[in-house]
Amino acid sequence: MTGSYGAGRPARRPLRSRSKSRSRSAALGALCLGALILNIDTTIVNVALPDLVRQTGASTTDLQWVVDAYSLAFGALVLAAGSLSDRLGRKGMLLAGIAVFSAASVAGSQAGSAAGLIWARAVMGVGAAMIFPATLALISSIFTGRRERARAIGLWGACAGAGVAVGPIAGGWLLERFWWGSIFVLMAVLAAVVVVGVAVAVPASRDPATPRVDWRGLVLSAAGMGVLVFGVIEAPGWGWGSARSVAAIAGGVAMLAVTAAAESRSRYPMIDVSLFRNPRFTAASGAVAVALFALLGFIFLATQYFQVVKSYSPLSTGVRLLPLAASVAVVSVAGTRLAVRIGNKLIVGAGLALFALAMFWTSRESQTTSYAIMAAQEVVLGAGLGLTQAPAAEAVLGAVPLDKAGLASAVNGSTRLFGGTLGVAIIGSVASSLYTGRLLATLPPGLPASAAAAARGSVGGAALAARQLRAAGLGSVARGLDAAAVQAFLHGLAYGCTVAGGVAAAGFVLVAVALPGRPRAAAAEQALAASEPDLLP
Repeated sequence: MTGSYGAGRPARRPLRSRSKSRSRSAALGALCLGALILNIDTTIVNVALPDLVRQTGASTTDLQWVVDAYSLAFGALVLAAGSLSDRLGRKGMLLAGIAVFSAASVAGSQAGSAAGLIWARAVMGVGAAMIFPATLALISSIFTGRRERARAIGLWGACAGAGVAVGPIAGGWLLERFWWGSIFVLMAVLAAVVVVGVAVAVPASRDPATPRVDWRGLVLSAAGMGVLVFGVIEAPGWGWGSARSVAAIAGGVAMLAVTAAAESRSRYPMIDVSLFRNPRFTAASGAVAVALFALLGFIFLATQYFQVVKSYSPLSTGVRLLPLAASVAVVSVAGTRLAVRIGNKLIVGAGLALFALAMFWTSRESQTTSYAIMAAQEVVLGAGLGLTQAPAAEAVLGAVPLDKAGLASAVNGSTRLFGGTLGVAIIGSVASSLYTGRLLATLPPGLPASAAAAARGSVGGAALAARQLRAAGLGSVARGLDAAAVQAFLHGLAYGCTVAGGVAAAGFVLVAVALPGRPRAAAAEQALAASEPDLLP
């Protein structure tokens, strides 16, 4: 009787294994929250821009640099920060980055001028460059088996996707009750929570060889990435074919080429350029860049569509992005599991195909499109991102040895940032130029010159000018301006989404041709994965 007791029941996990699982889960939670706050920050600031104009007198150029100062500092330093984290310690780099990010957030909340806020945002970008690669590298060092690492990265990707909607929702809620600086107070509070979680739950990790710091590579890579990102940020205003744009972008590429040449001859290179000869590493990094190009280009247009064409408030806009965020969260977890089972090529390729489908579908948006259709489009787009972002990140990390995890994570971060910045710049330029051309051909007669100038600047400027015309008793002219601006915006939206869809389709071709289905020694990895204990909930 005793011998048959418990027959048919699954064996209980040993106490030590359960304790290890809980500690790993706590560490993963802290690291995912660290990634979440960076993604919230990406979207929450945009919600506050109108309030900044009213309360600080910020100009359009000031608003641009409130957003771009963060991206520029992040892009310039992320490669250097990732490599330094391998050498100096990933946990220490993460804690230092959160401290910098939190202090800059507090300073930003108290900024009395646009210039002060721009400097605070730049310092927040420095902190973000230290945080982002450390989160993924620590996940890779804690979860060493491919199956458990893939599940952890899937949860990390789910948190990253959730930030798409959490940012506008939290920002909209705060701005309806408090001043614009409250959004930066929120970021500081969240950062403090992450510090506690990381300090308590995350183990230390570093490259055991601890090679000396390659200062030449650090300076060259930071300068090259900084100049390149700066050129992409400024190109829409300068003109893509202008001498300044060409010089900045070409100069940044040239600096990175010099960096690669110097690093290939260095005894202790900061960047191991041989990693880029691995098609799994390079093609997966390219897929991440393509996905963020399409995603942030879409969000740039979608937030204007919701707020101006559909007249939703910032909070309501964030709520209406929930299908996108939920789809990313669910599919990111499933996508990494499927990538381990059937290969990265099929999963990442399917994600980019869904991306392209969603973009081409969205290009048919009109003023009367129902929210049910828009929600369905968001679900398809989110599924595409979930199948692309986290599985591609898993492929990047799986292609390098553990001691280079910080650098691999930094490459993932830099391709995300560069792809997203380029997406906003190019898709925004396409939509803006088409908007202006169509608007000028359809402006109503009798429109005051000041209203026409405001409308040419943006569809938001047109909406504000129309309200002023109504207040002045020019209702028919205001209606004509509204109609012309909305139709011009939809014209630009259609072609902007078509460009995003075309880039996603090109990414699908890249993945189909260049990304290996499985990592090297796949058979051995599969056998190991099958025998690994399930240490994640």
